[in-house]
Amino acid sequence: MSQYSMLAADLAAVLALVGLFLVRHGRREMVVAYLGVNIGVLAVTTALANSAVGAGLGLGLFGVLSIIRLRSEELAQHEVAYYFAALALGLLGGLTNSPIPLQLALMAAVVLAVYLGDHPRLAPPSTVQELVLDHAMTDLAALTTHLEELLGADVLAITVRRTDLVNDTTLVQVRYVPGRGDATTTPVATLADRNRDAA
Repeated sequence: MSQYSMLAADLAAVLALVGLFLVRHGRREMVVAYLGVNIGVLAVTTALANSAVGAGLGLGLFGVLSIIRLRSEELAQHEVAYYFAALALGLLGGLTNSPIPLQLALMAAVVLAVYLGDHPRLAPPSTVQELVLDHAMTDLAALTTHLEELLGADVLAITVRRTDLVNDTTLVQVRYVPGRGDATTTPVATLADRNRDAA
């Protein structure tokens, strides 16, 4: 009976996790990934829970699935957090050798941690973009000012990918908080636009 209660608890927890993700981020294509990995891990750990290698194999499965995730489409950090939360819920729901109240408390802690960590009031929502600027810039302060004027936004972080002094371009990845009005008309192209024009 305890096993069925843990299965029900896992289902409730992962549905709450997926619902939270949809409300805050709206990427419906990620739902099948979160549900699939959770139910898959739950099924394997439940089947192996009574074997002598169940716990070790469960942790190994956690690591293998992490590698698979890292070799697939690049995910944002908050999507990675939801991914690992779904994995953790599946493992907790499938392993029945711990007291049920402890497992339920750990499941609740996982969902609560994601809820609080991803709360919009914790930090303003930001956007990440990769830009190709039409001139080389080596001064970080000047680059920051230029990007803030260009995007009409507050720049949080800049990563310079490449500075080409020959072709007079700078490739940067910028994280910013939108909302300071429209961007200026300074020429700028995304990397995708540049590749499309070159094709």
